[in-house]
Amino acid sequence: MRLNILIGGKAGQGINKISEIVAKVMNSYGYFTFNYRDYPSLIRGGHNYNILSISDKRVGSYESMLDGIIAMDDNTVKLHKKILKKDGFVITPKGFENLGRNLNVAQSGALIKVFGLPKELLINEIEEQFHNPDSNKAGELGYNSQQNKYGLKRLPNVITKMVGNVGIAKGAIDSGINLYIAYPMTPSTGVLHALAGEQEKHGFMVFQPENEISVVNSALGASFAGAKTMIGSSGGGYDLMTEGLSMQGMSEIPLVVYLSARPGPGSGIPTYHIQGDLDIALRGGHGEFPRIVVMPGDPIEAQEKTNECFYLSEKYGMLSIILGDKHVAESEFSTSNTAKKPIKVKVKRDLPLIDGIVKASSYEHDKDGNTTESAKWAKLNADNRTKKYDRAKEEISKKFEMIKIHGNPESKNIIVGSGSTKGVILDAIEGLDYKFLQVLYAKPISNEIKQHLQSAAKVILIEQNVTGQLGRLIREKTGISIANRILKYDGLPFESDKLRADIQQF
Repeated sequence: MRLNILIGGKAGQGINKISEIVAKVMNSYGYFTFNYRDYPSLIRGGHNYNILSISDKRVGSYESMLDGIIAMDDNTVKLHKKILKKDGFVITPKGFENLGRNLNVAQSGALIKVFGLPKELLINEIEEQFHNPDSNKAGELGYNSQQNKYGLKRLPNVITKMVGNVGIAKGAIDSGINLYIAYPMTPSTGVLHALAGEQEKHGFMVFQPENEISVVNSALGASFAGAKTMIGSSGGGYDLMTEGLSMQGMSEIPLVVYLSARPGPGSGIPTYHIQGDLDIALRGGHGEFPRIVVMPGDPIEAQEKTNECFYLSEKYGMLSIILGDKHVAESEFSTSNTAKKPIKVKVKRDLPLIDGIVKASSYEHDKDGNTTESAKWAKLNADNRTKKYDRAKEEISKKFEMIKIHGNPESKNIIVGSGSTKGVILDAIEGLDYKFLQVLYAKPISNEIKQHLQSAAKVILIEQNVTGQLGRLIREKTGISIANRILKYDGLPFESDKLRADIQQF
């Protein structure tokens, strides 16, 4: 069973609240949900919409045709009726015109009735969120306005839901973060908000300085003093940080960075989606220095891989980058799984004042941290950084998941992808003779990838960028060029039914 419901209206009308109420009620009834948010960079007005997918099993994407539309204004129906199925339904504001800000509550109730869920679940959720008798009445009014269309039965699944940015925040908290520094930039800002709301409870600090250059330099200073520190940004903000990232490479001060991609170059389309920043994650900054780059595909992986980044950065004095994008950052995923037990992250290095004089700078240095232009020390330090990366790679390959294999493990046909394409690929290949090779570590990259690809009969690369950046990385590291490609770069995610059809063309 799979249903796709579009909820649309103007920015500020409360469409996200409809998705939240309905998803929580559906999850409590045992149904999985996936919620995609589409919005322009406007604070009020314009046209925003969510697509809420509901299923009796795991779902990580939406489809191209709609089963229903919840319209908070007339424009929503005009814009989307062409993709409404013939037997689809529309719930408009008609009958709820006098409810004011409780319009979204009434429409939530109407949708719950269409699904056929008990009214008590709806009212309990509304009461928990609003504690307002008028909201309860609005929910009941909406519920009573519709007929039971689907008659959904309760399922035994125990389900939680989370957005990717919250998964990253949880991973940082699991790691014992002391300080998060960021300047707001969509779509990374959700981590700033999530951590700011938890800092008093968990005893760490969140700070917003004047710009991204200050972010990275402040973070290096704090980490040098012993704080487990993470920074975050997107697009142009990350560009501004790259000089500081190069300083990290020379100074070897531990630092975790969250890079949440958005369409560029330049300001691009700030609130939309692309996987266009793998190249800069791998190579941003001048000079040659080691780094870790991970690409989680859902909130649970975001939580786990963030914890791994803290561990590796602290142990090896290495730059660790979590590469995400708007789709995994802001979409809401449901799951019946839980994250693995986190790794403890301990600060074992020498710290200033505590362990005497400790020196670090952006200059080449001798064993005591003193600036030098010695050819001997330049070569020795470069060799040591390379050896350090080799040690980290060995540990990662033994301890952490660098790739995952999904689908039919015996299949000779392989889909290759990473990051936020995970959910839609899993939905698209269901029942097909394919296995999905999900790349979780871009740097270091797994040696197992070459083994899988060499034995494959058919390989398809699926990415959301113009040039196939993951494919280029795989070719660089394995010598294998993937000729079959499905690339999308218009700012919108793949739709699972269309992607399935594209896959079947090969």
